[in-house]
Formats: sequence, C-alpha cells, structure tokens
Amino acid sequence: MSDTAGVAGVTCHRDIEYAEVLGFRPLELDLYLPDGPGTLTGTDPVPVVVHVHGGGWRRGSRRHPLPALGENFYAGLAAQGIAVAAIDYRLSGEARYPAAVDDVRAAVAWARTGLSAYGLGDGPLVLWGDSAGGHLALLAALTGGSAASKAVDGVVAWFPVTDLTSLNGDDPQSRETLFLGAPSAQVPGLAREASPITHVHPDAPPMLLMHGDCDAMVPPDQSIRFAKALSECGGQATLELVPGASHFWDGAADVPGIVARSAAFVRSLTPKES
Repeated sequence: MSDTAGVAGVTCHRDIEYAEVLGFRPLELDLYLPDGPGTLTGTDPVPVVVHVHGGGWRRGSRRHPLPALGENFYAGLAAQGIAVAAIDYRLSGEARYPAAVDDVRAAVAWARTGLSAYGLGDGPLVLWGDSAGGHLALLAALTGGSAASKAVDGVVAWFPVTDLTSLNGDDPQSRETLFLGAPSAQVPGLAREASPITHVHPDAPPMLLMHGDCDAMVPPDQSIRFAKALSECGGQATLELVPGASHFWDGAADVPGIVARSAAFVRSLTPKES
C-alpha cells in the first residue's frame, strides 16, 4: 500500500515484508521516498536510512517516532532527499536477544537487494536508531563478520546503550534483563556479547553518536566510552554531547538542529563498493 505520507513530495509504501521468521508475525517496514526520479539532483544517488525505533527493546513501533520529532519525522527526511525504511523488529516479550539484532540485519539485507525495485540502491545505506534502537543499529553494524561491517555505510546512534554489563545488573525486571532473558550480572558473557562496545574494530563504518549530557536513563558515559573505544582501535567515531538534554531529547534547545546535523552526516557518507 502506498500513499502521500502527509508531506508534499513524499510517497510512503507501507507494510513491506522484509523478512519471515517461522512462528512469528511477518517483519515489516514502511518506506518513505522522495517523489520523482531516484536522485537528489539528477546526478547524486539518494541516501537510504534504515531507522530502528527505541523503546527499551520491549515497546515501540515503526509508526511512532520520538515525540520530540513529530509524526512527520520520516516523511520530513524524505522531503529533504533521504529515503527512510522505518522497521519493526521482535520485541523482548516476543523473543529475547539476539532476535532483535538479527531482525535489523535482515532489514539491511533486504535493503541491499530490495531497494532496486523502488529505483534506489546506489546511494549510501545508513542505520539510524535511538536508545535501544541505537544499540541495535550499532550492534548490527559491528557484528556478523566482515559481511556485516560492509553492509552499511554508516550509523547514527542517538543516546544508545553500548555496554549492557554496566546497567541494572541485578534488577530482574529491568529492560536489559527482559532483553537478555536474565540479569546481566548472572549472564556476564551474554551481556558482553550483546554490547556494541565489545565489538569495536577498525573496519567499522563511520559512526555519529549524539547524547544528552543530562540523560539519566542511559548515561552519556555509554556514548563517551564507546566513541573512545572505537577511535582508539582505528575506527571513525564522532561524538556530540547535547547540552541540557535528557533522554528522548527532552530539554534540548534545538531538536531540528540535531536532526539536521544527523542528516548532514548521512549525506556526507560514500557508498562502499560491492
């Protein structure tokens, strides 16, 4: 099903099935496209963002971006010439780790082969997620062998969890526990495996991390330590701490500016040769 997405110059193709996992609901995405030819200026390929929503791995939907962004966030990016595939994935009440990160990888694989049907595929392919979605975006880009590292051309992660071993280690009802299936203190090896900071390597795609310096839900140290680890191993990490901002960009003075800088990062990337 397609419609105009409520924004002039944008078409949305809804309910695209990007993967099937036996025993679960179909995994679907909505694809927001700039109208007209599959180019920004007639010569430049259109960047594509695979967007991974947040929600503590236990709630959320591709249809509900962060409240601070407004309901037209995806369509707004498309109106600026960035196509967006907003995905759903299995939540922790449906399936535990590594199900969600497997689903993100499956969405990237679909994008690499399925976008050609919509006149896309030559531009950079970027994972973009917030909170738990930022965690999944980072982890999917860093793991799965050399093929995963080459699957995306960059990552934008807003206030992501990067080290599960340092959050709510003994709480049996925490979001981290529900994601892993046990408190991280009881399964330290699994918590390390599920932490993006464990998997930094020099061949990782360029990454932009943005984090509020007043975030009490996911401390900014999660992004600070990750960016430092990735840079020290030879990878490309850009970190921006947003003054006065807490989780979900509450308290941020200029949310449109945060979006604009993230979009500029996406546009700056060069697609890898296949």
